[in-house]
Amino acid sequence: MSNVNAPYECRKCPRLAHFLDEKRVSFPTYFNGPVPNFYSPDPKLMVIGLAPGMHGANQTGRPFTGDWAGDLLYSALEIYGFSTGSYDKRADDGLELKNAMITNVVRCVPPQNKPIAAEINTCRDSYHVNQLKALPKLKVMLCLGKISHDSTLRALGMRLASHKFGHGTEYEDDLGRTILSSYHCSRYNTNTKRLTERMFFDIFERARELCDA
Repeated sequence: MSNVNAPYECRKCPRLAHFLDEKRVSFPTYFNGPVPNFYSPDPKLMVIGLAPGMHGANQTGRPFTGDWAGDLLYSALEIYGFSTGSYDKRADDGLELKNAMITNVVRCVPPQNKPIAAEINTCRDSYHVNQLKALPKLKVMLCLGKISHDSTLRALGMRLASHKFGHGTEYEDDLGRTILSSYHCSRYNTNTKRLTERMFFDIFERARELCDA
């Protein structure tokens, strides 16, 4: 599955490439590159986030590792049988995924954690489209947040107008795979109670059902 990982040297988005150049000076011990996918062989579940966090995945080099969103995400993955080992906010903590994959629609950390449309489009056309084609056993695409939802639908050639984002929405693509969406598990969403732990776990319970069907 090496073809679903973005190369470290990717510089297709000038703003992001320049930003990472600066961060290699400011934070020389950080990963500071396009964060590769974290996956097990032949995943049935693909969790799709937005972009690496500055002091999370951009530091550790593993999606959602080292920040608040990762605490909730990896807890859900463990509870619903998509991982083994213990999550310890480090890429070398020994955690392994089971029938699962974690990725982002933008591989590089963006300034202020806000990618622009051109960067989302570039990463989708360069990587996201191909990785969706490269996973023959994939059953569920779990999109965290509206940008992830919209970019995944575009990668699949599906119309946004008839497949609107909402927490818990489900749609099927032409291959019968489910696009399941959730509010993003960010600190802001959990602090404001837009997304509760129970709401997030319910999404994973549904993902488990769909993967086991």
